[in-house]
Amino acid sequence: MMFVTKKAIPRRTVLRGIGATLALPLLDGMVPALTALGRSAAKPALRFGAVYVPNGMVMQNWTPATAGAGFELTPILQPLAPFRDRLTVLSGLETPRGTGRGPHARASTWFLTAEMPDRPEAWNRKAVLSLDQRLADELRQHTPLASLEIGLEGANFAGSCSGDLSCSFSYTVSWRSASTPLPMEHNPRAVFERLFGDTESTDPAVRRARMREQRSILDAVSEDVARLSRRLGPSDRVKVGAYLDAVRDVERRIELAGRQDDEDAPTATRPLGVPASFAEHAALMYDLQLLAYQSDRTRVITFMIGHELSGRTYPEAGVFEAHHPLSHHKNIPETLAKLTKIQTYHMSLFASFLEKLRSTPDGDGSLLDHVTIVYGAGFSDSNAHSPRNLPILLAGGGGGQIKGGQHLVYPDGAPLANLHVALLDKFGMPVERVSNSTGGLPRISAGPRRERLVGV
Repeated sequence: MMFVTKKAIPRRTVLRGIGATLALPLLDGMVPALTALGRSAAKPALRFGAVYVPNGMVMQNWTPATAGAGFELTPILQPLAPFRDRLTVLSGLETPRGTGRGPHARASTWFLTAEMPDRPEAWNRKAVLSLDQRLADELRQHTPLASLEIGLEGANFAGSCSGDLSCSFSYTVSWRSASTPLPMEHNPRAVFERLFGDTESTDPAVRRARMREQRSILDAVSEDVARLSRRLGPSDRVKVGAYLDAVRDVERRIELAGRQDDEDAPTATRPLGVPASFAEHAALMYDLQLLAYQSDRTRVITFMIGHELSGRTYPEAGVFEAHHPLSHHKNIPETLAKLTKIQTYHMSLFASFLEKLRSTPDGDGSLLDHVTIVYGAGFSDSNAHSPRNLPILLAGGGGGQIKGGQHLVYPDGAPLANLHVALLDKFGMPVERVSNSTGGLPRISAGPRRERLVGV
């Protein structure tokens, strides 16, 4: 039980200034006096995230050898060792069967829709709504932004990229309908402005104007910060201080990236605020997700490490060949070793994000306790473009509903859509069916599902 001041601070309190709003993390002072957190309107909210990695997985270096709680972490999963109790590895899930060309476009599309994008005319007749958008429709009543869609590579939604499907199928995992793919924003400054700017403008001219002013969003809300501080207890002052420091740090790094763009001309076509370093770009985008969850600007985020057919090289991991050509490995040991390095590197970036979630207080626990993140790829063996036995894991406590520390093996042929049904249930949105689902995944559960209201 938490005991705080008699008069609670409203959960939706924001700091306001000219051209900026800054929501606050959950504070002790937002819980009414003598009220258990679980019964309070300020109880921690459930969050959802999806992290998509392109071009399949080296399955022998992903899949644990044994099922249950005693499994050993494989080379690709090894960076997640500190979070074993918040980790659920799922084996045996597969996608809907169908026909049509373009395996890469299909992979990123079915990851969150659980639908097979056959031929364009058949796809357009389907009632498509991706998992993140189903959740966003329920949770949008509580947050300024219904959802956030971001990635590390720019998108080209014109033309055909994979088979007879348009490029939009390869460049996003989030769909509002069969005709409405949601683009992934890869510019950290645009994401920051969307989260904290009053106008939610992503106009480059607006962003450049703020850079010229050299004015922090924290300067804009400084008067509100001072006013709020007089109402806070000591522990809440520490929380707010740490949160504002994190906002300032992200701003500083975005500004630095913008200056580097100017200095490293010609950069006229490079979006303002995209770091030259992949590692820093990834870290910034993960930190923006942390701020979005912490400030409750949104509870639903999708993140693409790369789009399908990505040809990025990874010198940070000691791999100088392009990712997609390597994925056609032909079972050559040296090529598999390079792919494993890339996939382990991706996982190490994700592990750093999980550590920050675990270190960020949220009500009676941490952000990691109250989030469910689906991490994975749209195929297993990339050489065969196999949609069977997909590499999928869940990270986070799901508000006490996800039983971590286990490797669950489902019979071959268990639909990926069953995972969607299970997660919707955990968010208090029970459905009878999604795509070709045959039920849920009961063994992921650590407790009963939430009521329909999933935090306010």
